[in-house]
Amino acid sequence: MGSIAAIVQVFLDSPVDPGGFGFSRWLNGFFIVALPVITPLLVYLLLLNFRIIKGSFDFAGFTLPWLIPGAVINALRWISLSDPIPLILVPVLWTAIAVGVPFFIDFIRTGKTPLIILAFPGMLMVPLASASSYWAFFSHENLKGTVLLGAAIIPMLVSMTLSFIRAGDGS
Repeated sequence: MGSIAAIVQVFLDSPVDPGGFGFSRWLNGFFIVALPVITPLLVYLLLLNFRIIKGSFDFAGFTLPWLIPGAVINALRWISLSDPIPLILVPVLWTAIAVGVPFFIDFIRTGKTPLIILAFPGMLMVPLASASSYWAFFSHENLKGTVLLGAAIIPMLVSMTLSFIRAGDGS
């Protein structure tokens, strides 16, 4: 499915003309950064709802392999731009979304109301912060880009740290 999505991505460029540095550039960044990751997350959710996939939930394990063909094709395209933003930053942001959003989905699965209340803004924050970080770095607003990058990757880092701690405990 990731290969099909990558081929479609090649033929369907961003539906938004990026223009200058304003909202259209941010929206273009959203289509480059967030949408390719949100799509497999939604597909996995649909597969779970229709009971096509059974067993434990592994949103990140489904999403990350999906992104590999798109990353390869886009890397070949982006390498000619001589701009490190898409080549380096976009895969980092993709990973942040692919691991960060499932981190908040796990909050929902606990069934505890305070965690559920925190989960929904968190699930929105990661893709929005990722697209905004891409926009800020593109606009040469490096401080804003760094802060937004931090906001996007912190849930991923917390999720990975908790996974390592759980693996070390044997639980």
